[in-house]
Amino acid sequence: MAGGEWLDVAAEGAIGEGDFEIVETDDNVVAVFNVAGVYLAIEDVCTHDGAELAGGPLDGDQIICPRHGARFCLRTGRALTPPAYEDVPTYPVKVSNGRILVQIPD
Repeated sequence: MAGGEWLDVAAEGAIGEGDFEIVETDDNVVAVFNVAGVYLAIEDVCTHDGAELAGGPLDGDQIICPRHGARFCLRTGRALTPPAYEDVPTYPVKVSNGRILVQIPD
């Protein structure tokens, strides 16, 4: 990713393991997950039908779409199972000064 704005998501530790927080901009809805203490961010949209991914069950570093069961890797955004075939964008996450930040592209 060439660059973009870093958006404040939450205080470090505020997203419990297996939980998520949503960040919305004019152009993006991003879900930031805590997977075994690692923060991972993915666009909150299933490429199969546009449904929200957040709220679906987690299986390790995979999110399962609550509508039709497609699986996506939270680390890479890769679509892992049908009915989704297109990958989902992922976003860099960092912790700075006790805050979780996600970088949204310009």
